[in-house]
Amino acid sequence: MEKLSVMTIAAIAGCMPVLAANETTVAVIDTDTVQSVNLAEVAVVAQRADSKTPVAFTNVTGKEIERINQGVDIPYLLSMTPSVVTTSDAGAGIGYSSIRIRGTDGSRINVTTNGVPVNDSESHNVYWVNLPDIASSVKDFQVQRGAGTSTNGAGAFGGSINMVTDAPSREPYASFSGSYGMYNTHKETIKVGTGIMGGHWAAEARLSNIGTDGYIDRATADMYSYFAQVGYYAGASSIRLLAFGGKQRTYMAWDYATKEQMEKYGRRYNPCGEYTDKDGNVAYYPNQYDNYILHNFQLLARHRFTSALSLDVALHYTKGDGYYEQYKTKRSLVEYGLSPFEITVTNPDGSQSVQTVKKTDLVRLKKMDNGFGGGLFNLSYTSGRVSAVVGGALNAYHGRHFGQVAWLRNYVGEINPLQEYYRNTGHKIDGNIYARAKVSLYDGLSAYADLQYRHIYYTIKGISDTYNYNTGEMDRIAIDRTFDFFNPKIGVNYLFDSKHRAFASWSVAHKEPTRNNFIDCAPGRPPKAERLFDYEIGYNYIGNILTAGINLYYMDYKDQLVATGQLSDTGNSVSENVPASYRAGIELQFGLKPCRWFDWSVNATLSRNRIKDFVEYIYDDNDYTSHITVNHGSTRISFSPDFILNNAFNFEWRGFDASLQSHYVSRQYMTNSEQKDQSLDAYFVSNLLLGYTFRMQGLKNVRVGLSVNNLFSEKYENNGYAGSGYYVDDAGDKVIYHYSGYSAQAPVNVIGSVSVNF
Repeated sequence: MEKLSVMTIAAIAGCMPVLAANETTVAVIDTDTVQSVNLAEVAVVAQRADSKTPVAFTNVTGKEIERINQGVDIPYLLSMTPSVVTTSDAGAGIGYSSIRIRGTDGSRINVTTNGVPVNDSESHNVYWVNLPDIASSVKDFQVQRGAGTSTNGAGAFGGSINMVTDAPSREPYASFSGSYGMYNTHKETIKVGTGIMGGHWAAEARLSNIGTDGYIDRATADMYSYFAQVGYYAGASSIRLLAFGGKQRTYMAWDYATKEQMEKYGRRYNPCGEYTDKDGNVAYYPNQYDNYILHNFQLLARHRFTSALSLDVALHYTKGDGYYEQYKTKRSLVEYGLSPFEITVTNPDGSQSVQTVKKTDLVRLKKMDNGFGGGLFNLSYTSGRVSAVVGGALNAYHGRHFGQVAWLRNYVGEINPLQEYYRNTGHKIDGNIYARAKVSLYDGLSAYADLQYRHIYYTIKGISDTYNYNTGEMDRIAIDRTFDFFNPKIGVNYLFDSKHRAFASWSVAHKEPTRNNFIDCAPGRPPKAERLFDYEIGYNYIGNILTAGINLYYMDYKDQLVATGQLSDTGNSVSENVPASYRAGIELQFGLKPCRWFDWSVNATLSRNRIKDFVEYIYDDNDYTSHITVNHGSTRISFSPDFILNNAFNFEWRGFDASLQSHYVSRQYMTNSEQKDQSLDAYFVSNLLLGYTFRMQGLKNVRVGLSVNNLFSEKYENNGYAGSGYYVDDAGDKVIYHYSGYSAQAPVNVIGSVSVNF
């Protein structure tokens, strides 16, 4: 494996900013590290920041990811970058996991692959479990914090992750990597490449399998993935055809456990799929799985007209198809389009009577079938003091959502196999056009402007999955909304003395509501679009021994959608637009390399995240139409820690490398009402990474590795849910109570790996 310099290693910890923006091999100073990158074969990367872009970002190379890529999802591979917090439902980083940047959740983080949107068009989330081992085919990552540069798709409202996949290798190769560890966790990856054939063609392919039993009971995951591409290169032109995707089957672990359940059953307790069998014993439904298949197709083309002018074009299509299966206890039959039925029961005295059953146990399937496709382009011009890009995209989404009943306990009457009880369809058109320019003024000072117009047309029509007792039928959906956003960004950047960089910027971002925001909204109050004003100012110093940086940000939100405890008229939780909220913070970065074989890197974020005037809705236990309100004034935004710290000690000597990485996250409140008994305790977790790379006859190299995760066996939870309710006591007083569930994480665990490159 290629040896890593202190600067490239430090990029994982986010201590030293970097970027290579030109298309030939260059080394330039950037916000997180220094490296040489060849982008001559990479299409559609104009969304990326470079050394003259006044935004905060971190670059992480594929080589850096390769050291720690033993099967965990992308969020955990990026967990040491500044202001990042990760979660894992299964407790060990494989399966359903998520990432937050500056406290913003996954639905507000824009993710692209080669410039193509990855976020789901309706939920705005990225389900990393549907992209298993994509890291093994990624050239590098760029994580932008704040509004960032203009990009494609939804979710660019606090952070972005841009992935660029590997170009076909110019030399033929083959490689195998495998890992195995606790909880029956394993990963196997095979990659092959033809190298350049006939002076113009190259192809490569990858197959991977990842599996685990999970730390949480029954939180198994079985995932397969593939990546294949063919490239054609001829002078100033190149074309690449890519196909990649995966199939996953993951047992649900997203209901979490209460502290009382953990005390009684242990930290690995998983309530998903639990029911009482006919003999009165506790049992678990064996097929409580999420199943999904995802295929991505991309056609990337580049042509260089002159040394100053080039054009990138991409066509893409994504096909997704899946469902999850759930055992539900004591469900009302009318909610599933079924009629109550009568059964004969034997009474304690031996007599028999007829009983009308309105509720029973059942198994339901909730399915979706969607397609997403479109095209995008970037026309880039660089000459003298001016660097400019004009680009845009037009994408269309079509998604079908429907539910079926597969089984009912003791049902008497006719039921169609897989009886359908709801169906609705979403259509979305998302287009944008932007122009961005950087102009060098004098002596390292440059000005930056980025102007984007975005248009969204979104409809949802059909029958929802919620029964409305007020109307006596399933709720009907008729959403038809149009949004037009103008997102300007301006700033200045100053590079001086070859070691110093300073910048300041002001950006505007808008975000349309998600599918759930529309379907589950407060009566008479449909959701509005959110707006963000992002102010950033930063400074970086990069020396031979010492690196340091500071970034200050203020993210001012208008109409941010947050959970208030309020319910819709059918009893579902809703998010409401709050008039004013903000995130303000300081991001600090430091790196030290006193000698060739050792370096130390650290980054920290201190932040203040507030809703200025938060009103909580609390509902009666037995009547979701009856509520009280509590005005809490200024409160912390949920899942937004005040302090995050990443620290890494890195060693490298004659093929041996070691890294001790530590991650601290302060207390996180799980609701916006800022209740301590509804919070995640602060945690401090360390991981030890060991590796040795050597050569053998007939092989390019062999690498063996060992990872000891949660080295000191910290007992912690990194995700959860919480809520409140009230009941009326015997004295007629309304008594408020709180409830919460927690996602427990694995104690110390070990995984070993080996990679062989031919």
